Amino acid sequence: MPNLVLGVSGSVAAYRAADLARDLMRAGFSVRVCLTDAAERFVTPDLFEALTGQPCLADVFDEPERGRMAHIDWARQADVLLIAPTTASTLNKLAAGIADDMLTTLVLAYEGPIIVAPAMNPSMFLDPTTQKSLRELRERAVLVIEPAEGDVACGESGQGKLAANSRIVEFTVESHRRLRRLKGKTILLTTGPTHEAIDSVRFVGNRSSGKMGAAIAQAAQMMGANLRIVSGPSDATLPRLAQIVRVDSAREMLAAGLGMADGVDAILGVAAVADFRPKSPFEGKIRRDGKPMTVEFEPNPDVLAALVERAGPDTRAIGFAAEPTPDTEAAEEKIRRKGLYALAINDISRRDIGFGADENELTLLFQDGRKLHCPKAPKLLCAFWLLENVFD
Repeated sequence: MPNLVLGVSGSVAAYRAADLARDLMRAGFSVRVCLTDAAERFVTPDLFEALTGQPCLADVFDEPERGRMAHIDWARQADVLLIAPTTASTLNKLAAGIADDMLTTLVLAYEGPIIVAPAMNPSMFLDPTTQKSLRELRERAVLVIEPAEGDVACGESGQGKLAANSRIVEFTVESHRRLRRLKGKTILLTTGPTHEAIDSVRFVGNRSSGKMGAAIAQAAQMMGANLRIVSGPSDATLPRLAQIVRVDSAREMLAAGLGMADGVDAILGVAAVADFRPKSPFEGKIRRDGKPMTVEFEPNPDVLAALVERAGPDTRAIGFAAEPTPDTEAAEEKIRRKGLYALAINDISRRDIGFGADENELTLLFQDGRKLHCPKAPKLLCAFWLLENVFD
């Protein structure tokens, strides 16, 4: 039975959360409730404890079990976090990363899917600050259940009424089903650039930031996957629960990947691996003497092809290709040569997407000739799009 935390913030619609908790339980969720201070003006912890048979959190200093931090425990145990109703105050706090009550503190500690159901005065909902917060939350893959049109508590009318409980339950059930499609699958992910030493100080590398790989790792974890990650040098944040090996060079990435490839269900080769390396790296630092210097290069191993061969034919392998001028023929040849299920191509001739940028735009080419396009979007949303299409 999936564990759901129902967050309730201080809206007049908070009274509907009692029926919502019961409806979610009937839909198959184990429900625990967390209240903001303002929500306690409308409903009580005792009400939800009686309805759910579970403790209810409200005070940030609550300690249901001595010696344990409740907001951390609940964040680790939850499969879904639903906040209904979500007031303008709570919505804007979530976007800003403010943690000043039990609910917002729990949200910051939580690493899974978050769903919000706004409820507020129509003018507050349409306010530019609220709309900006909604955009930012969507870019971080927070799911939003749009409020309904109708009369609200203050007597005004417009969009701002909490969506019907049936709509919230339906949305939550479907989102949980979709987001858990990788449950039980083990994925090997390579990410970041590689650095190939010229001497002890200098290296040959590329402009990969590792952001796309980190976004895919985050999305895959939210979708229930067990992650094994081999990362080249990158400051991008990787999921805390993943098994991570950090490397510098292509050969190190290959060795680490081969050691993690057995038993995986899928391989995602997102790393920008250097195709060549200096043949004879200099020990120490090469001193400048004003004379020309020649560095001889030799090919690096094809990391993704080797990992696909090790993992076997039943493993679904997806590669990435960073191209200044996307070439379908070259992509199809790469799919055949490496034994890939699909290849994601991104255009690196544009400065607004790809290397170092926060957004991307992908063309996904499959081994059977199908071709899909993901329009420009934040990399996390591109990551969800990619995973949903290669694991449909």
